Amino acid sequence: MSCNATSLSFGLGFRTPKFASPFLPSPLPLSSFSTQWQPNALSIEAKAGTRREDRTARHSRIRKKVIDDSKMHTLASASTMQKPISDDLNYSSAPTIDVAKKVGKAIAKSCLEKGITKVAFDRGGYPYHGRIEALADAAREHGLQF
Repeated sequence: MSCNATSLSFGLGFRTPKFASPFLPSPLPLSSFSTQWQPNALSIEAKAGTRREDRTARHSRIRKKVIDDSKMHTLASASTMQKPISDDLNYSSAPTIDVAKKVGKAIAKSCLEKGITKVAFDRGGYPYHGRIEALADAAREHGLQF
């Protein structure tokens, strides 16, 4: 049984792949590849002297960090695992909007204690509604500026 190079489906072969990938050779320039699989820009550009506020919401926890991008270290953090917030948390379900508001209040309090008032909000690719919106609104109400 003979096998020619055009019928092989592994390796780099001679066939043109059915999907566009910047990692495989293609006769098309890189600018012609579809970018639908790439996420949009995730964060708001911060002006000099501001900090970036990063947020992670998963099924069981919400974490919030204020990160200094120039020095690459965390300045403040709050999460549902901290004692004052976890005491009120019902572990039979995922964190609710009320829990997100408590995390927003905690991160604002922590930032204001350290003299941080202005941050850029990074929603992490999630839509700005529900728990994300509640967390951001609570942080704004307690003194943080986005």
